[in-house]
Amino acid sequence: MRYKQFGSTGLSLSEISVGTWALGGKDMGPVDEKDAIEAIHAMMDNGVNFIDTAPTYGKGASEEIVGKALKGRRDQVTLLTKCGIRWDEGPKNFNKGATRDSSRASILKQIDDSLRRLQTDHVDFYLIHWPDVNTPLEETAEVLKDLKKAGKIRYTGISNFEPEQLEKLYALGVLDVVQYPYSMVNRSREALLSECHGKGVATMGYGSLGAGILTGAIRELPNFDPHDARRGFYDFFEEPKFSKVMKLLSVLDVIAKERNVPVAQVAINWTTQCGIVDTSLTGVRNAKEAVENTAAMSWSLEVAEIERINTAIHTHLV
Repeated sequence: MRYKQFGSTGLSLSEISVGTWALGGKDMGPVDEKDAIEAIHAMMDNGVNFIDTAPTYGKGASEEIVGKALKGRRDQVTLLTKCGIRWDEGPKNFNKGATRDSSRASILKQIDDSLRRLQTDHVDFYLIHWPDVNTPLEETAEVLKDLKKAGKIRYTGISNFEPEQLEKLYALGVLDVVQYPYSMVNRSREALLSECHGKGVATMGYGSLGAGILTGAIRELPNFDPHDARRGFYDFFEEPKFSKVMKLLSVLDVIAKERNVPVAQVAINWTTQCGIVDTSLTGVRNAKEAVENTAAMSWSLEVAEIERINTAIHTHLV
């Protein structure tokens, strides 16, 4: 396993981390709990020391699985969960039934609910998942600082915020880490990640495998369930981008064959070697995927290989 200093936190964390959105179940297809727990254990057994989850993943289901997986092993990992979205009545999918709420009262309830599901007395990182335009950032920052004092969280940050909001949160002293999508098929936040990295703010990239499209397992346009979050959250599961990604995959196929490794390992190494991301989230559903993903950290892409990939990205996707 390879490790990096995580921003200015002083922590040394694995270059890949466990992403658990898919483990929530219905949002991104069915999941077997036993397989999911084995996947988390396999990631840990192969050197991964960072797990990312959120209450919105399966309406708490992902956090519950992580809590079960960490029973007796909590001290072996750095744990991150999120806040800022509460669920009332409604189906378990990303686009319906959720309310963005980063108010003091809501976050105080959200953290206790998360700690209960995770079976722990604290989380190491607590991120505001999405901006809440109805709550002043000062109010949210104050409650995060109070949770630090109470020992329920250690570090704070955001996911999916706009640049002008980052400046304010940085000034308020609650921006230890930022998390944005980053992969070959989504470089929309590359400049922002680079800027934060330069300031010493820890950076995380999610979707490093493009919800599975960069593993090579998806070669035909998928017909997802209408409630599957991938239908609306990602733009590469529809035409014309899907066919463009398939052309990029043909280049990854060649490199994977030359290296005698799965395509996913090529994608993971490209992301972790980009120089602006401290850790890349990799989703896994079973132990086999976990072992394959962590094996990517036993080798690195050469400069010439990265140039071939970047040329293909520029040719087909830019």
